Amino acid sequence: MIEMTDVYKTYSNGVVAINGINVKIKTGEFVYVVGPSGAGKSTFIKMMYREESPTNGNIIVDGVSLPKIRNTKVPLFRRNIGVVFQDFKLLPTLTVYENVAFAMEVIEKTPEEIKKRVMEVLELVGLKHKVRMLPTELSGGEQQRVSIARSIVNSPKVVIADEPTGNLDPETSWEIMNIFDEINKSGTTIVMATHNKDIVNNMKHRVIAIESGKIARDDLRGEYGYEA
Repeated sequence: MIEMTDVYKTYSNGVVAINGINVKIKTGEFVYVVGPSGAGKSTFIKMMYREESPTNGNIIVDGVSLPKIRNTKVPLFRRNIGVVFQDFKLLPTLTVYENVAFAMEVIEKTPEEIKKRVMEVLELVGLKHKVRMLPTELSGGEQQRVSIARSIVNSPKVVIADEPTGNLDPETSWEIMNIFDEINKSGTTIVMATHNKDIVNNMKHRVIAIESGKIARDDLRGEYGYEA
């Protein structure tokens, strides 16, 4: 599903964010990406959906070599990638339904297909009863649920989440993680950058620890390993 080979990333200011990473993530895996602040986690995550490109090396996601893909083809590639952000990134003037439907409209699905699928994913995340509400009328946890629904509405093969519980209280964080667990059980690959020690240690999955731009640990059922 995802493979990085001799990947390096140096920014224009000379900062080396990724320093020789080799890793494979199989279809259907659930992977936590952990490490201290500034270790390179966000760059590692962003390269998977072509928000950042490596300086050297190759990244293959779902059979596509990302360094070789043209910029004009990136939107087409991202149709198979769901991305969930810490700050939700919802469109404030659109309702819950419209925010999720928008992801299907841009790939020109029919109104019938959109209505059926949007209601399916909103039921999965427990928001079927709030379809007409605006993001400002929702709690942080509810907004993140909308973000998750939007990320999976086009049935992506992989969901990449960058600190999805970072702005949420502990109880809500667990609710969000249970949704991710259900998504993973359906066969979707999940790669999640997180600082949440309790979740990593209690909801066991593969843990990739990044330090100074390198993989310091890669444990099949690992622990967080840092001070929270």
